[in-house]
Amino acid sequence: MTPKSKSILRTVLSVLLAAAFLAVAFRGINLVELAGTLGNLRYGWIALIIPVGLLSHFARALRWKYMLGHVKEGLSVRNLFAAVMIGYMVNNVLPRVGELVRPYVAGRLEGISKSTALGSVVVERIIDFVAVAFLLSLIMFASPSTLGVFFDDADTLRPWFLGGSIVSLLLFIALFLKSEALVRSARFFLAFVPQRSRPRVESFFDRFASGFRIASEPRHLWIIVTLSLVIWGLYAAGLYLPFYAYPDIASADPGFGGAVVLLALSSIAFIIPVPGAFGTYHSFLRFALARLYGIDDVVALSFAIVTHELNVILVSVTGAYFLVKDHLRITDVSASAMEEA
Repeated sequence: MTPKSKSILRTVLSVLLAAAFLAVAFRGINLVELAGTLGNLRYGWIALIIPVGLLSHFARALRWKYMLGHVKEGLSVRNLFAAVMIGYMVNNVLPRVGELVRPYVAGRLEGISKSTALGSVVVERIIDFVAVAFLLSLIMFASPSTLGVFFDDADTLRPWFLGGSIVSLLLFIALFLKSEALVRSARFFLAFVPQRSRPRVESFFDRFASGFRIASEPRHLWIIVTLSLVIWGLYAAGLYLPFYAYPDIASADPGFGGAVVLLALSSIAFIIPVPGAFGTYHSFLRFALARLYGIDDVVALSFAIVTHELNVILVSVTGAYFLVKDHLRITDVSASAMEEA
């Protein structure tokens, strides 16, 4: 099978997977009632998604600048922000491709190594996983009642959540300070990798090591730690503030802890290879709101649709603006990014 045929097959399968999840999300939903929920929204709260979303993406670009500080001094946060938004825009159509587009655009605009920039994106994903684990553990420690639906006495779990938050923070720091040792240890497993796959795995290790070279700039470590928590705190706020747009959800009061739980689930939804988490996000949030917090299924799905689609529009419009402003073409950007991989 040719690379082009494989790409087409992956795209078709991802679209079919999205359709399957959308079918699950809309199963048993009265569309008239769903449309009716939109007329009762407090749109002032919904509008807050836009500035909070833009601020979170800007914080991601700022963190990226510090992660690439060893590559080039004085990187433009504006250009990195453009790369972030264009990458997210592409992900709404082609899952995973946006992660390749982002370093390519940054390389074009800033004249830095695209391979190194890609390595930093790999590292970002690891950092984000640890940051979510830390934030979730911390919130569960502060408010264990969030999981009361699963446990009769959730308070007894507080020491475990405190331990989880401490371990996550220590892991975060260890990844930077001991990254070279981790890569050397991981290379041991190359002996078990099939010969034809070994170059790709070695390339991943090289990108990982390159991305964590920030360890040579220890003054940036705590900035990156802080910005990581700010980014995910803003993501959680983007789910928490819209609670108040829905009277039923506001009265149920899932709290900020509930928003963090939804954030963790939505993060899993975005890992599944479907365009822009269409379907996965909707089904995960609908069932989480309904089963964990007793929200009506129609209202829960409405919340998922509004928060997801507004963010899709936000990144698409912003990404398209930077494409035009920086004289880039989406076809060239996507094709070149795929070649870099």
